[in-house]
Amino acid sequence: MTIDRAIFSDSIRIMNRHLHILGVCGTAMAAIASLAKGQGWRVTGSDAGVYPPMSDYLADLGVEIASFAEANLNPAPDLCVIGNAMSRGNKEVEAILNRGLSYCSGPEFVGNHVLPDRHAVVVAGTHGKTTSSSLMAHVLEVAGKSPGFLIGGVPENFGGGARLGEGDPFVLEGDEYDTAFFDKRSKFLHYHARTLILNNLEYDHADIFPDLEAIKTQFHHLLRTVPADGLVVVNADDANIVDVVDRGCWTPVTSFASYGHESAVWQWQALSEDGSSFRIYRDGVSVLETEWDMIGIHNVANACAVAAAAVNLGVELTVIEQAFNSFSGIRRRMTLVGEAAGVKVFDDFAHHPTAITGMVSAASASMKKHGGTGRLWVVIEPRSNTMRTRIHQERLPLCFDAADRVVFAAPSDRNLQADEVLDAARVCREIGSHASLIPDVDSIISFVADGVSMGDHVLVLSNGGFEGIHQRLLDAFES
Repeated sequence: MTIDRAIFSDSIRIMNRHLHILGVCGTAMAAIASLAKGQGWRVTGSDAGVYPPMSDYLADLGVEIASFAEANLNPAPDLCVIGNAMSRGNKEVEAILNRGLSYCSGPEFVGNHVLPDRHAVVVAGTHGKTTSSSLMAHVLEVAGKSPGFLIGGVPENFGGGARLGEGDPFVLEGDEYDTAFFDKRSKFLHYHARTLILNNLEYDHADIFPDLEAIKTQFHHLLRTVPADGLVVVNADDANIVDVVDRGCWTPVTSFASYGHESAVWQWQALSEDGSSFRIYRDGVSVLETEWDMIGIHNVANACAVAAAAVNLGVELTVIEQAFNSFSGIRRRMTLVGEAAGVKVFDDFAHHPTAITGMVSAASASMKKHGGTGRLWVVIEPRSNTMRTRIHQERLPLCFDAADRVVFAAPSDRNLQADEVLDAARVCREIGSHASLIPDVDSIISFVADGVSMGDHVLVLSNGGFEGIHQRLLDAFES
């Protein structure tokens, strides 16, 4: 047997190295811990909240974890990864800086230690990143390419959001959020995209971006990093994405859009109101028609983008169709949590007006398609730093036309002035008499439990845990 001595030597070098991760119990940092362990690093970590299920997950990986303490840095690790939740004043951060230890951000670690010699497939945009990157990884897996991936969610086909993989492609959810307290560039700039999908672009992340123009600048910087022998897949229906590309692109571009677009190479056409069946065209010719378990017109657009990128990566259209048919979706994306007393409770992550509108419309259309006669309840927690403010004050009332009942949780005023907090009462008034603002989760559960009837669907929208409201609703329905 011939041994590649360079690879063997590098493996030994990594196996003798110690990586310490600050904020290791965060989803992204735990995923990086998993990738690093797969490479042979000895991984330790620290965090303020060390508890199940994340502590169990890390323990299963063999990652030693502890509460923050300078002693965790003795002996000095070879490299420290500082999570995005960390800030100055943290005792370990201060010790790392004072002692001059080597450190980097999570995305920088991925870019420098995971992605070399891999073909990075990056999905960027305000909406659809998790779904599109999960679908992309699944397509490549069905094609036998054994991709690696790092995704900010849990693709049901894989059961986890990160793996090294053995093949050339590595799929990444390209988040535009900033990287770390010491690096205010968007995370996706560290990922060295060779194939880049640009899904859409709207104003979001009001806590770090002053306006849409600031986000466009980061996307323009991203385009500057894609090599000339790569590919950029562009949503031609999105004026903001088109504007970013028009500012300068040094890479071949292929476009996708809804059917009938005057120039897009790839086009999609929903064949059902809920988006569960669709057709994809290339250069005006139908090349793929399928029915899948996903719902939402926005997901049809995501599928079209993935098809365009996958074909460029050498995947046959018949394999892409097979992968679409077997795609199981993503946890917390229109996930059925359970049913009690004839009422179904669904969970979804949607926390932006565009995503909310799409998901509510899809849920309503799906109920009608399957002969449902009950009502659609939408329970929403305005939780993100953007949703808690008045940035989307005028748009939110327009998101719920397809809902029969709407319940808003009171937004937190944390770190906001009174006149900056979303006026949820006004949103409810503008939606109509079927919308209610209810101040706390206990009261929401009582209100919904008293009002639902057999056959109703309850769609819970939040990008957080929402105090376990999903199971608590089910329990209340049974009592």
